[in-house]
Amino acid sequence: MKSILLIEDDVAFSNMLKRFLEKHHYNVSISYGFEEAKTIILKEEFDLIFTDLRLPDGDGLELLSIVKKHKEKTPVILMTGYAEVSTAVKAMKQGAIDYISKPFNQDEVLHVINNALNTTTKSSQPEVTQKKVTDDNTEFVKGISSTSKKLNEYVQLVGPTDMSVLITGESGTGKEVVAKSIHKLSLRKNKPFVAVDCGAIPKEIASSEFFGHKKGSFTGAITDKKGHFESANYGTLFLDEVGNLSYENQIQLLRALQERRIKPIGSSEEIEVDIRLITATNEDLLKAVEKGQFREDLYHRLNEFTIKIPNLNERKDDLIIFADYFLEKANSSLNKNVIGFSDEVLKIFQNYSWPGNLREFGNVIKRATLLTTGDLIERSVLPIELTQGPSAEESPLPSKSFSTKDNEKDLIIRALEQANNNKTLAAKLLNVTRKTLYNKIKEYNISL
Repeated sequence: MKSILLIEDDVAFSNMLKRFLEKHHYNVSISYGFEEAKTIILKEEFDLIFTDLRLPDGDGLELLSIVKKHKEKTPVILMTGYAEVSTAVKAMKQGAIDYISKPFNQDEVLHVINNALNTTTKSSQPEVTQKKVTDDNTEFVKGISSTSKKLNEYVQLVGPTDMSVLITGESGTGKEVVAKSIHKLSLRKNKPFVAVDCGAIPKEIASSEFFGHKKGSFTGAITDKKGHFESANYGTLFLDEVGNLSYENQIQLLRALQERRIKPIGSSEEIEVDIRLITATNEDLLKAVEKGQFREDLYHRLNEFTIKIPNLNERKDDLIIFADYFLEKANSSLNKNVIGFSDEVLKIFQNYSWPGNLREFGNVIKRATLLTTGDLIERSVLPIELTQGPSAEESPLPSKSFSTKDNEKDLIIRALEQANNNKTLAAKLLNVTRKTLYNKIKEYNISL
C-alpha cells in the first residue's frame, strides 16, 4: 500500500480527502502546518507528498525545497488556487512533479496521484505525464474538463482501430492535432501521416493531387508526380475541410476508397493502396447531404466514427493547462523565461469567449510572451480585444471584487443559487478556492 503525506490546514477538508484516498487503498498521514510537516518529512519515508501551497506557518515551496534536499526521490504534488498557478509553474521548475488546482473533483485527485506514482516508478527523472502526448511537433494536450475527458476517451478508443474517423469542430480547435494523435495510437504509427487541406486544392487539379500523374499526361506535367494516396500508403491520410471537395472530386474519392485502387493520370496501371482515412470539417455535412452538396454514400464511408472537438469556450476548466502549455512552447521558441500569468490575466482569460479557439489562445500567449519583460504576463501586453471587447463582460457574476465586505454575502448567495448549492461550482463562479468559500459561508452564517 502506497503511503501519502497530506499537508493541509483545513481540518474538515483534509479528513474528507484522507477518507477518500484510504478507500482507494492509500495509507494517508495528515499534517496541518509547515513546521509539523517538516519534522515528519525528515523523520519518515513516504511514497508521495501532497501539500497545499499556502499553509498558516509557511508555504509549499519551502517544503518542496526541503524534500528535494533531503528526500530527493519523493514526488511532491501541490494543491493550488487559480490565482496561484504562476507560483505552481515555478514550483514545477523547482522539482514538483505536478499540481492540481482547487476546487478539484475526486477523479482528478486519483488521476494526478496515480500519474505521479507511476511516473516515479518508471523513471528517476520524473516528468509530468498528465498533460500531453508528444509525437515530434504534434502535442495533444489533455484537459480535465468533462468535455476534454470525453474527447480523450474517444481518441483512445478509436485510435488502435482501423476505422475511418470524421472529426468535426470549429476552426482553430485542433482537428489536425487530434488526427495525428489517433494515427500515433494506431498500428500504422510508424508509417506516413499525410495531411491535405482540401480547401486549398482547385478542383481542376484535385485528381492529380490525390492520385498523381505521369510525365506528359497534360500540359505542365513535366515530371511524374506521386499523389497523396500513394504517399500515405500503409499509413494515414488526413483530409482537412473535406466538405470543400467538388461533387466530381467526391465521386473520385469514393471510388478510390471502395476499390482500394488508384490510377495516376496518364497511366494504364492501377496501384493498390492500403490507407486509413481521417477527415475533418467545420461544416455540417449532414445539411450538405440534404442540400445535395455532399454525397450521402461518401458521408457514410467517411463517418464510421465521429469525434466532435469542443470549442475553447466549452473547456474553461482547461484554460490554465492550455495556458501553461502555450507559455512553455512560447518560451522555447522565443528563448524567453516567463514564469506565468498575473491574477488579472487569468481572470481575463476566463471571461473572454475565444472565438478563434486554441489557435487564437496560442497566438495571444506567444505575442504576450514576446512583449513581457518581467516574470509574469500582465494585462498591458494582451491584445485590446481581450481587455475591452464585449466578451469580457460575459462573466456569470457582477465584476465586483469578491473581497469587498459590503457585497461578499450577496455574491456568495447568488453564486450558490446559480450553482444549485453545488459548492465546487459556486467556488469556480466566484474564482475562489473551495476552502475559502466554506469559510465565508460559515462567517456569514449562510444557510443552504
